[in-house]
Amino acid sequence: RGDRPDLRGGRGRVPRGAGVTMAAETTRPEDALAGLAAQLRDEGPVIAAHVAETAEAPALGLLVAAGPRCAEDPGGYAAVVELVREGYLCHYREPRLLGRLDADLRLLVGDHLYARGIEKLALLGDLLAVAELSDLISTAAQLDADPGADPAAPEIAWLAATVAIAAGAGDPHREAKATLRDSGDPVPLWSAAAERAERAGLSEQLSLASEAVGFAAPNRG
Repeated sequence: RGDRPDLRGGRGRVPRGAGVTMAAETTRPEDALAGLAAQLRDEGPVIAAHVAETAEAPALGLLVAAGPRCAEDPGGYAAVVELVREGYLCHYREPRLLGRLDADLRLLVGDHLYARGIEKLALLGDLLAVAELSDLISTAAQLDADPGADPAAPEIAWLAATVAIAAGAGDPHREAKATLRDSGDPVPLWSAAAERAERAGLSEQLSLASEAVGFAAPNRG
């Protein structure tokens, strides 16, 4: 992506009135995107004027919220995952809520959404989730910079990270992440995620999330 603006200061700072603090969290996983839109509108005129409604379901948020690791705060986990997802979409795809932003501000807000999501997970004390989303952000950047990358790889990485946060990450998941980083092959990562989801009773949620992000999951039947 070249010379991206830096949120830490200087010319890359988010304009006054555009700071995204995400003060309040939604309590229901299904309200994660609506809650995020409301929070963005509360952050000042620079952002508020560009926030759109979406009819999309927060499929990744619903997947993570259904997992046993997130049972104490399913709405909070759904909100964080969808927050970071919107940051990712600001960088690499078409954001659901912030598509009206110009390109430079979109990147700045995307960076800030990344940072806020990681900060919120750190406050929850969930080091595994922090590590998973940090790895995911790094992997997404690596894949975006590789013109030969499998086009399905970023979405597989998203699905796998969400399953890991929802249901835990074992050696197959960690080894498959390394394979994706080293060789670009996403198949082992998908297989590990699908197996973990099946053991945790999350196969239906994973299937719905796969469809929502545009990944045609292989039939395991």
